[in-house]
Amino acid sequence: MKHLDNDTIIEFILLGLLQYTPTHFCIFMLITMMFFFTLTGNSLLILLILVDCHLHTPMYFFLWQLSLIDILFTLAIVPKMMTNYLLHKEVISTFHCGAQIFLGLALGGTECILLGLMSYDRYVAICKPLHYPLLMNWPLCKQMAVSSWASGLFNALIHTVYTMRLPFCGSREINHFYCELPGVLRLSCEDTLTYETGILISTTILLLIPFSVILASYTLILVTVIQMSSAEGRKKAFSTCSSHLTVVSLYYGAIIFMYMRPISSHTSGQDKVASVFYTILTPMLNPMIYSLRNKDVMGALKKVLCKCSLYFKM
Repeated sequence: MKHLDNDTIIEFILLGLLQYTPTHFCIFMLITMMFFFTLTGNSLLILLILVDCHLHTPMYFFLWQLSLIDILFTLAIVPKMMTNYLLHKEVISTFHCGAQIFLGLALGGTECILLGLMSYDRYVAICKPLHYPLLMNWPLCKQMAVSSWASGLFNALIHTVYTMRLPFCGSREINHFYCELPGVLRLSCEDTLTYETGILISTTILLLIPFSVILASYTLILVTVIQMSSAEGRKKAFSTCSSHLTVVSLYYGAIIFMYMRPISSHTSGQDKVASVFYTILTPMLNPMIYSLRNKDVMGALKKVLCKCSLYFKM
């Protein structure tokens, strides 16, 4: 066990998500495929939005920001987990552990706010279409995006600095597949009850407020959709809203379960399952939900593929 003194640990041990069994190796291969699908799907979505002028709208501006977050979030967590499993390694330095805490909190917090902004954008577009150019103008959209990133980064910086300055004693084993705040806090030999209250307050601001905006926005959208005279329009809107809400519920539900409970009530098994939802599953689902069911994105993809085919025929 490597220590600088009684309270300073220079590395931790990640016990990981998987064991070395045939079943868990199959799960590892599945996670690997999901990892590459996440990178490919989100990268392609960003490319299409940036190169197609028809997708230069507030909705797609927020969408490529979401895809960027999903890529960074996945890269911050999954490669290290995969490397540790393949090389039978469990050690992670305090620097890399702190980096994972910071990136997880920063990107997760930013995504929560961004999802709220995206739902508000859809509410204005569907319920107040005549006011859309005024309420969702480009300067305001850019300010919203910068504010969401700044809020996520500031919140992450505070929690990371405080957590990594705590005294750690005894076991340095983190029963998780990456350094997440609750798992690291359990190793502290200092009473963290007051700090946990601070976590709850910041979680309420970054999670529940955007989640309330999402629920309110989609409720008003559904009310508007019900009043539509076109049955086909209602069916399409219901389908889109339900798929969006499913992904949002998976993401928010897992994070609320993780960060809005006392640290003492956490179990490693529950924490690992909850973390899989927002580190592996939803980053993969987002490009499918927001693009494959979107005719504008699919149209942009067809144009890019046509240009590529013409280029290679030359």
